[in-house]
Amino acid sequence: MDTATATLSLCQWLSYSSLSSSSTSMRMPVKVSCKSSQLSASPVDKTLCQIKNSGVIACLRANSAEVALEAANAAIAGGISVLEIVMSTPGVFEVLQQLVKEHPTTALGVGTILRIEDAKTAINSGAKFLMSPAIVKDIMDYYIHSEEILYIPGTMTPTEILSASDAGARMVKVYPVSALGGFQYISAIKKPFPHVSMVASQGITIDSIGDYISRGASSVVLSDAIFDKEAIAQHNFDKIYNLAYSATLLANKACKAQFPLLDLRSQPHHCNQHCPSMITTADQTFVSFTAACALTCCIRCLHVHSMCLKCCATV
Repeated sequence: MDTATATLSLCQWLSYSSLSSSSTSMRMPVKVSCKSSQLSASPVDKTLCQIKNSGVIACLRANSAEVALEAANAAIAGGISVLEIVMSTPGVFEVLQQLVKEHPTTALGVGTILRIEDAKTAINSGAKFLMSPAIVKDIMDYYIHSEEILYIPGTMTPTEILSASDAGARMVKVYPVSALGGFQYISAIKKPFPHVSMVASQGITIDSIGDYISRGASSVVLSDAIFDKEAIAQHNFDKIYNLAYSATLLANKACKAQFPLLDLRSQPHHCNQHCPSMITTADQTFVSFTAACALTCCIRCLHVHSMCLKCCATV
């Protein structure tokens, strides 16, 4: 088969589980088809990837729609790729609609969602994810198994974390994390629940991002740390840009330290039972990449497989 014409499709992303600090591999079962030229994954999977790769969810609350738009644009210009707008922001849905138009590749969501009606309006306005400070049963029941919208319920105790995960939550928010012990609480709570993706939220500073990521948090929510109250009040959007830039740099560094980004195509390896010979860059098509795993395709047998970025072993 000609390399240039070898195509494949990821028909279904059957699982996406986070890689815990104690784990050495990440399993991502897939089905392969040679009939499509595009890799496809559900919107929820893409949002999850974006949140985990970013390491930071910028949380915006403002006193007016105009200030919210300016502050959001400053943060996105500074490198923020995942942004949550709090429900208390005036004109929150109009702000969201405008940002969706201007920044289509940014993962935009709405936070402090407590009512199913607001959840539906947020989705119709273009939200890719919804976040609550607690488990909101109506929203859980309606959206938790959706492949279009990611719902991140708020949890505090081990019971709440397990209940949300068992109900189908792909990711939970641990809130209020600073009041619970900060990154030390994340470290402790990840031990019994290494399979649960957790977003740490409340009172987190930019210089503590690395501590949370290294202790097992998939991402952190930064509110005042990026959208400084004084800067918002003074319309000092340059300061917001600089804070966003600093947060992005530290988050990227933390994620890379946790999951080293290696070019696996340059690593010769066996293509398991489907193709017993060693394969290298010339034998592979690079398919997809996340912060924890890479998907490659052997063009000899069109077998798609993943590789662990920690040990470079086929999983």
